[in-house]
Amino acid sequence: METLYYLIQNMLPVAIPLLLVALGGMFSERSGVINIGLEGIMLFGAYFGALYVYSVQGTGMGPQTILLTGMLVAGVAGFIYSLLLSFAAVTMKANQTITGTSLNMLIPAMVLLFSKMFFNSDGVTTNVRFFVRSVPVLGDIPVIGPLFFQNTYITVYIGLVFLLISTIIFYKTRFGLRLRACGEHPQAADSVGINVYFMRYAGVSISGILGGIGGFFYSIGVLDGNINGHTGVAGFGFLALAVMIFGQWKPLRIFGAALFFAFLRTLAYSVSLIPLLNNLGINQTYYKMLPYVATMVVLAFTSKKSRAPKAEGIPYDKSQR
Repeated sequence: METLYYLIQNMLPVAIPLLLVALGGMFSERSGVINIGLEGIMLFGAYFGALYVYSVQGTGMGPQTILLTGMLVAGVAGFIYSLLLSFAAVTMKANQTITGTSLNMLIPAMVLLFSKMFFNSDGVTTNVRFFVRSVPVLGDIPVIGPLFFQNTYITVYIGLVFLLISTIIFYKTRFGLRLRACGEHPQAADSVGINVYFMRYAGVSISGILGGIGGFFYSIGVLDGNINGHTGVAGFGFLALAVMIFGQWKPLRIFGAALFFAFLRTLAYSVSLIPLLNNLGINQTYYKMLPYVATMVVLAFTSKKSRAPKAEGIPYDKSQR
């Protein structure tokens, strides 16, 4: 039972960054813009979030206050970086895949350069601990308390709030309907007065905000508040793309897919705690490959049934309406 508690407690902080970044990709692609640059946006948000934490640590601010304000900094950083994709893909009608790939390649080099210049290191190291031993009152509830309200991060609860808000916006608001229309049939959307360019900018911007916050939450829940240019976010941006596709561009399905891949990753790093797996004598490196191998296998079996937005990746030209 203790092993199960451990797996669930450690799975959730890993699932939340995947969830947020995949939700961001969903908003972008549902508007009609492929966002391959989620990996770079994650690292950009994580780096600036870590820089903020580094600058305010030791000032007397509480760790959870630092986390919340750092989340805002990371979200703004992700938003600003995503504007590069918006400008290139929407305004200049550039190839979205190539643009996103270039954004991914730029950030690790930038992180290494600035870290060497200002810190003489490969990244940013902080000493603020955001870990929550127990949530008051809720942590004392039998079974549920130890599972969800002990030994955790508040990023888990913030992520669930973002999931709820995203679902409501996506299905229950005029904005969500217009966003989906622009990703399915932008010409028809334009014909009824919807500004396709604005909606696509909005979709990519939301993607940048969620991607930046997801990167910051990754640095907290997985790297304990640190980030560097060599390991970056360890492919989580690409894994989030797989989560988005596996989730069929739908919020609740994306949440389920994020839990699935997060569980595999947590399991891979917890082999020593599970006698059955530990006694097999398999090198732990192979277990660490499990989430990424599972990604390829799942996509191979589900890609034929995937229904992507019809107009994603196609630059909209009003003159061709």
